[in-house]
Amino acid sequence: MPAHRFHVHLRVADLDANVRFYSTLFGAGPSVRKADYAKWLLDDPGLNFAISSHAHDAVGLAHLGLQANGAEALGALGARLRAADAVALAERAATCCYARSDKFWAEDPQGLRWEAFHTHGEAATYHAPDADPAPAACCGPSAAPPAAAATACRTPTAGCG
Repeated sequence: MPAHRFHVHLRVADLDANVRFYSTLFGAGPSVRKADYAKWLLDDPGLNFAISSHAHDAVGLAHLGLQANGAEALGALGARLRAADAVALAERAATCCYARSDKFWAEDPQGLRWEAFHTHGEAATYHAPDADPAPAACCGPSAAPPAAAATACRTPTAGCG
């Protein structure tokens, strides 16, 4: 596996219709499938593609990211975000999207959210039990700049990967 895999997370209105569409497009079913979430880990192209469906979320791009294959690669991505003058909000052992991950969050000059993360396990829930109950809140920093945001889910250990 390469040191990094590109990540895209979309919010969709009809999860089942989108699972059918993307499974056909990618030529494979999702590697993770839940009632409100699906994820494909593709090697060609190297992509972590996720979709989620929650009634209170706006449909469209949730965030972009790079998935690191280890802690060292994640540290290098965090350093690159800081070097790009993007304030990187660090989260350790974050729970979101049915996974446990260490991560950095930043925004590009247009305000698009970027997630750099290393996943080290599965989780039974979409977000941490003590997180904001709105699933959209756990997939990145709040609208405020990352430096001003405590975290997206109001706890230091809740994020999305």
